[in-house]
Amino acid sequence: MFEKLSQIWKLKDLRKNILYVLAILVVVRIAAHIPLPGVDVVGLKKFFANNQILGLMNVFSGGGMENFSVVMLGVAPYITSSIIFQLLTMVVPSLEELSKEGEYGRNKINMWTRWLTVPLAVIQGFGMIAILKQSAGSNLLFVNFTNWHLLIAIVSITAGTVFMMWLGELISEKRIGNGISLLIFAGIVSSLPSLIGQTLTTYNQADIINMIIFGIIALATIALVVIITEGQRNIPITYARQMHGNRSTGGASTHLPIRVNQAGVIPIIFAISIILMPTTMAQLFIHAKTVWIAQIAQTIIRFASDQLIYGISYFVLVVAFTYFYTAVIFHPDQIAENLQKQGGFVPGIRPGKSTTDYLQNIVVKIVLPGALFLGLIAVLPLITAQVTGTRSLAVGGTSLLIVVSVVIETVNQINAQLAMRDYDEI
Repeated sequence: MFEKLSQIWKLKDLRKNILYVLAILVVVRIAAHIPLPGVDVVGLKKFFANNQILGLMNVFSGGGMENFSVVMLGVAPYITSSIIFQLLTMVVPSLEELSKEGEYGRNKINMWTRWLTVPLAVIQGFGMIAILKQSAGSNLLFVNFTNWHLLIAIVSITAGTVFMMWLGELISEKRIGNGISLLIFAGIVSSLPSLIGQTLTTYNQADIINMIIFGIIALATIALVVIITEGQRNIPITYARQMHGNRSTGGASTHLPIRVNQAGVIPIIFAISIILMPTTMAQLFIHAKTVWIAQIAQTIIRFASDQLIYGISYFVLVVAFTYFYTAVIFHPDQIAENLQKQGGFVPGIRPGKSTTDYLQNIVVKIVLPGALFLGLIAVLPLITAQVTGTRSLAVGGTSLLIVVSVVIETVNQINAQLAMRDYDEI
């Protein structure tokens, strides 16, 4: 490992790129601690610590939400916008054709994704402020929060989201990992010292068994994340030998890798959005003057507060969305068509529709363990809270999934750059 670090440090351009990315992450952490006026930040942190759903949203904001900072939404609106365009590409023929036009099509869709991020940031910023005021009580956390403060807050939050989106793209250009993922990663890692300090402060000898259980669950989760993230099924591919005059080409054998978890954390984002939607609407109408509307809102909130119902619903939605999103991004018919055009085939399987059906069956089978794993990761905090009897030791499965996945992706990109430089020197 030290030899690899020494090799990285000796390469001037790679060293500069890494330091550049680290400098951007420092800027992001500074921005996450610049609060907007008119809110009790200390009380807001306590509120987030006691709310499972808002705590998960705080993870995707990079920790800026609990500080009510200018970057409180993080890259969440950009992620939402990206998901929307990925789904639209599946149902809108013109967008599907545009996505196949190479770099030009990708740049066009990326530009529309950025534009859509702005109104989404406005809507989500206003909605989040409304939720916090209704949930926490404006008299407790929001002090003298006038309409002028609201306008300034929404404009600042939107600008902060665009700023974070820009920084994420700057990081991606350096090819030291995915910029958006690294921003979320930085927010998660930055919260670890305070979490460890809080645990040590409240530590007593009676908690030793819980801490051991916590450590075992955390290590097992990390190991499973690595296995599932790196796990793949290799489909053998053979290319037919072709004669061009006196020369023969083809005849090579390779494989088509199909990952166990192709969806990443997107199904978890989908699921939390669906779960949050009725609760969010209910929070807005809980103090409605119409009695029956207020009663319905209170019923929805009570229903969502039930940990068993919440856990089961969350698990089922994550599994369902894993299959759905995999179907969105994986196209066996296109793969089969491309293989046929290039003279490739799966041994023992006819080209064309038979290959499509074969690949589809393989995907359905290997996605199951990935979907169950993501579902387990999503409800892991609820399980650990029940096992250890305390919420302070709850393992954030989604956080671990993001951290480990980002580390693996970043290491792979750095290794690819090192391998490319070794190739150039030969």
